[in-house]
Amino acid sequence: MRENSSSEQAVGFLLSLVDERTAERVRSRTGLPAPDGAEAHLRRLQRPWTWGRPLPVSVALWILENDDPALNTAVCRHLTTEPGLYRAVLRGVPFGPGRTERVPVDPPLSGEEPEIPESYARLGLVGCLRAVTSMGAGRTAASMVLTAEDWRTVGEADAEQPLPGYARWALSVRPDCPPAVRAGFGSHAKFTHRLRKAGVLEGPAAYALSYDPAVNVLETLAMGPVLFPRRVREAEDALRPLVQEHLGGREEAWAVLAQLMATFHGTAPELVMTAGAIA
Repeated sequence: MRENSSSEQAVGFLLSLVDERTAERVRSRTGLPAPDGAEAHLRRLQRPWTWGRPLPVSVALWILENDDPALNTAVCRHLTTEPGLYRAVLRGVPFGPGRTERVPVDPPLSGEEPEIPESYARLGLVGCLRAVTSMGAGRTAASMVLTAEDWRTVGEADAEQPLPGYARWALSVRPDCPPAVRAGFGSHAKFTHRLRKAGVLEGPAAYALSYDPAVNVLETLAMGPVLFPRRVREAEDALRPLVQEHLGGREEAWAVLAQLMATFHGTAPELVMTAGAIA
């Protein structure tokens, strides 16, 4: 059976946000295929072209929350700029809420860890962060923060005496930085821009509503039940009212959406509203 293209998968995700009876009618009149199943999603994960585009680091973190060795292997190619997350995966650190048991590491990931700062051995975690004098050193030092206990230690140390700016910056753009710790680093004018540029998201709703191009976002969300089942509903709930208002059961609007999907450069809301307006 042929697997759906990226555009078909993206349209299929939006169709899943209307009732099944309407979705079936739209498919029968527009020729849109049925959605891929879980096995097809898993096969898609193993293909390099699926991950040939950048994935926001927060999305990578949501995938790591499954604590699934196979998914960890698939997503680690997106962690080259996140040595802390990569180190944690190699050490078997769990990311799922409440989990404490070590996560097995697949053989393909049993390579060397990212660089360990020399000052870490001499000064410990907090001392290493306090010795930071550049952004590069900040990212290297921040990569040693691995566990929930490490983050508590960092937050307490910063509250007692603020860490250097470069260290705070490197810690704040870690997608796994707890909100309470990040809030302690302040909220200066460039803060929000820094986080977005680093791919740090408030949640799946922000990803669904504000990232582009729409086809990449929606294709990833279509794999949500496999990639981040705990999180995908937030994205669905964010997009559902727009889909129902601008597309609903209008076959012509869905046909326009399918034609626009592959080449549309805007966000998913912009795509949905454009298709509805054209139709």
